[in-house]
Amino acid sequence: MPAFDAIASTLERLAIEVPSWAYGNSGTRFKVFGTPGTPRTIQEKIDDAAMVHRLTGLAPTVALHIPWDLVDDYDALRAHATDRGVALGTVNSNTFQDDDYKFGALTHVDPKIRQKAIDHHFECIDVMGATGSRDLKIWLAEGSNYPGQADLRGRQDRLAESLSSIYERIGADQRLVLEYKFFEPAFYHTDVPDWGTSFAQVSALGERAMVCLDTGHHAPGTNIEFIVMQLLRLGRLGSFDFNSRFYADDDLIVGAADPYQLFRILVEVIRGGGLDEGSDVALMLDQCHNVEDKIPGQIRSVLNVQEMTARALLLDREALAVAQAESDVLGANEIFMDAFQTDVRPTLAAWREERGLPANPMRAYAESGYQQQIDEARVGGTPLSWT
Repeated sequence: MPAFDAIASTLERLAIEVPSWAYGNSGTRFKVFGTPGTPRTIQEKIDDAAMVHRLTGLAPTVALHIPWDLVDDYDALRAHATDRGVALGTVNSNTFQDDDYKFGALTHVDPKIRQKAIDHHFECIDVMGATGSRDLKIWLAEGSNYPGQADLRGRQDRLAESLSSIYERIGADQRLVLEYKFFEPAFYHTDVPDWGTSFAQVSALGERAMVCLDTGHHAPGTNIEFIVMQLLRLGRLGSFDFNSRFYADDDLIVGAADPYQLFRILVEVIRGGGLDEGSDVALMLDQCHNVEDKIPGQIRSVLNVQEMTARALLLDREALAVAQAESDVLGANEIFMDAFQTDVRPTLAAWREERGLPANPMRAYAESGYQQQIDEARVGGTPLSWT
């Protein structure tokens, strides 16, 4: 097994983008729960995200969601983020909260509604230009509930046409990243339900169109690490949305349901060059903290990714390759499990202290008084939420 010193340089490159919406109020489809200290502005969201980065050194960028995070002055917003030690990242579009999109947005049969959705993405691209963002991420809550309700092929054709219009607008140094989800809110069919559909659509657009893999957007039992491998092999894995789920898409803290799965995924990320110097694969959280405190929830998530990344880097790949070549089934599995079962927490604590970070970021946050400070300061106004 490699020594920890041998993997330190790769760990230094680990950067996990946090989502602005993780700091707002959220809940189930039945109830959005309010909590003290919830940000009332995008600036306050950035303040909270900066606290995560200050304690972990792992979260240098903040993803935006439009129109939730619209502002009049993006130069000022960029300056606000820079002053707090972070930068603005991926811009996420939203075509799932407007009455016109009840039966689709980029796939709608009405060309006027499709154009409205396309124009929204043009607005997002303008925001990207103003913030310096590289990626436009698209997730579509589009599909049908009953057989015969919609022309499945027609919707794919309209989606391809809409995406082509959007892709033509992005800059030479920007990317379109298409997310997928196997169901919800539509229950009979979803227009982009799997990696194959996303891959087919982006492949037709061009080399700056990529697939986004959300780890919670798969049916139970899906071999997600195989999908990761395949997309890396094909050069089309643009980004991750890290979260966790037990049944459907729960947007839970990453690694909460199955830490071993997160380890297996990161083994393939490393195997495919996703953490190599200069890699274009973006690692991001996509979570809504419904009952737990939001800032500690993000701290816990980025630490979980770091821990499983360290374990995956400690995998003895030379010994594993020998065992695989000899078809040593149990030997190969033992080598794999040895890396997963390595307790890297004390070593990572020392690693953080060497870099001027708290050994235990969760405890440091609890002792910082920041939560009490924002609970008292953010009284009045309208707390932000996703609905």
